[in-house]
Amino acid sequence: MMANSLRAAALLAFVVLSILVSLLISSVQQFGARTSHFSNATVAAADDEELSLLRGALIHQINERRKEIIPLLLLHEKKSNKNINNNNEDEDNAPSVGTLLSPQLDVDYNLWDEITHGSREAHLDGMGCDSLVDMQAVEILGSGYTKLVVKVNLAGGQPVALKLVNEQGIDMGKCVEDFKDAPGCRELVSYKLQKEIVLLQRLRHPNVIKLKGHCAGNARGQGGERGRVAVILEQGNPLQMIQLLQSPWEDRFRVCLDLARLLHFLSQSPLGSVALLDFQPRQFVTVAGELKLTDLDDASAEETACRGVADCTLQFPHRNFTLPCSARGVCEGLNEKRNIYNAYRYFFTYLLPHQAPPGLTHLVDHIMNSTGELKADINQTLEAFEHILLLYKSGLHLDNLPPSIIRDYNVIRGMGTSGNAEYRCWPSYSQQGCVLSVSSAREAAYICNSHSQCNSFTLTGHTTWTGRLLASFRSSFSHLVPDGTSEVYVKKTNAPEASPV
Repeated sequence: MMANSLRAAALLAFVVLSILVSLLISSVQQFGARTSHFSNATVAAADDEELSLLRGALIHQINERRKEIIPLLLLHEKKSNKNINNNNEDEDNAPSVGTLLSPQLDVDYNLWDEITHGSREAHLDGMGCDSLVDMQAVEILGSGYTKLVVKVNLAGGQPVALKLVNEQGIDMGKCVEDFKDAPGCRELVSYKLQKEIVLLQRLRHPNVIKLKGHCAGNARGQGGERGRVAVILEQGNPLQMIQLLQSPWEDRFRVCLDLARLLHFLSQSPLGSVALLDFQPRQFVTVAGELKLTDLDDASAEETACRGVADCTLQFPHRNFTLPCSARGVCEGLNEKRNIYNAYRYFFTYLLPHQAPPGLTHLVDHIMNSTGELKADINQTLEAFEHILLLYKSGLHLDNLPPSIIRDYNVIRGMGTSGNAEYRCWPSYSQQGCVLSVSSAREAAYICNSHSQCNSFTLTGHTTWTGRLLASFRSSFSHLVPDGTSEVYVKKTNAPEASPV
């Protein structure tokens, strides 16, 4: 066990140094020497009595952070029975999860051991410290007050994202300035990562970033590597709102639908109703087009206690809402409502209404009104989104299109076009032409008729995430080429002399 812990610590030091210096793998010993030199220098420069007081204050902070995680370890939501030990204790005798909780509670001790001691016995994920051997750091994806996120390629070539303590971040710098203890501060700051590991274990969902594993250093500090933690996540792309605003409505709708599905899950998660306290687009990524929440350290499953409705006010920059105080003394639905309104003001407002299909605008307007005024709960909101998806996938919102519209076109099956004279339209799935999604050839014919330049369209056989077909619209083409997955539709006044197949 000791050998595994030391190895884990060494690997994590290895990762941090490579990222902070030049994104190249460097020497573990160099970092250890730097840490040791820094620690010795700070100890020599401070008064022993002052250091003792600072040490006690730092231990108090560490224990406070530990208490934030402990309720998340309860397996059956018995949070009301937790018994927290508030005494400051010496680091070597710091309270374990067992002493901080009543013995009758059903607690995931294995997970606690895994994130705090690097125990391999409770390794629930799949990747550990061994997975980081011979990895290659590629680029820094983001950095903040507490954490550094880095894209790395593992030995087999698999790309993953690593979350680490930001050694140069504001939280680490402020802590070292206040407490003169770099390893202790690393342990303190790393509790945000440890909390995130627990939340990722508890909140497994398609729209939450997948936890592939983690590597924990030695929590007791042997080897000077106390508090080393790396979280191994699936690789995602940061959400680019400006790019999304220029995307087809279907892709923007997908982001909003995924968000509604996520909030529905969070409203009744294994931890209870979870609020995202730092609700910003930067907390999300996309993986193969699917929206995923990637930053959970500010998620809260705590319910707001109240004595009356005055205690249950949701305050936003331009709106306030008052919610009921339930008979059990908590603000009813506050976490859920907070999430819904934040989804409205950060996502729905910008992504949902613009260029919505005419047959769906009344349903989109209903969602905008009900979420912007908090008139609907998350169940009703998700139901409205799923209804729009059903209509859009099937083309049922186009019932007013005459069936005869397709009769104006000759269809040539098993063929594609070459020498195209393409025109551009917006928004298009191709920057070089006009490529849109359609539910059927009938909808494509309707679109072609509405474009003055359009004389033909091709159903390519490729589909979007909804299963809708991609159609390429053109003003003309020179000749046909065999293509078993495509169908070419040409206006009869412009049909080629070849007989239709």
